[in-house]
Amino acid sequence: MSAAEADGLFTRAPFGDDIAVLRARFPREVWPAHRNLGQTARFWLDRHGMFRELGDMLKTGAVEFAEGRVEAKPFMGWLGPRLSLFLNELHTHHHVEDEHYFPVFRAADARLGRGFDILDADHHTLDALIHELAATGNALSEGLRGHGDVARPSADLAERLTRASNGLLRHLEDEEDIVVPLILDRSEGGLGL
Repeated sequence: MSAAEADGLFTRAPFGDDIAVLRARFPREVWPAHRNLGQTARFWLDRHGMFRELGDMLKTGAVEFAEGRVEAKPFMGWLGPRLSLFLNELHTHHHVEDEHYFPVFRAADARLGRGFDILDADHHTLDALIHELAATGNALSEGLRGHGDVARPSADLAERLTRASNGLLRHLEDEEDIVVPLILDRSEGGLGL
């Protein structure tokens, strides 16, 4: 994997057919009705949908707050539980993928190895962003309690949530384009899921 691929989460184009080698056989429009889209895959896709929705909600809320369109107290009451949920669930989701699912998928089809290398690098990039978002959220909370600056962490949170959301969208699309066609090709039972 090149350095550009490892760092390209925020700039890369969608995976080509050289990486998503089964996508042409199993395009997205056939997924919902395919007989091999089982419970595990449906749950996994639902989690991805939750990350998309919550990430967009957090990004929009942080931008509105940074631009002064939302009052501090209601915003922090709204932000705290949602940001914690987002960061904790994303971290857990990636851990489960890295430790359990990706090794199974990688072993099932060696042609997908390069894609999983890129997705693994994405997880490291996103993990660093999770820590940055947590620290920035804490700094904003401290500032709002009168223990520091508010403007800088507010702007930082909006910028980092926008960046994280954009990168996460790219990652989720690419991951789905590799994993779901593999599941449809081999079935969950055939993969041992």
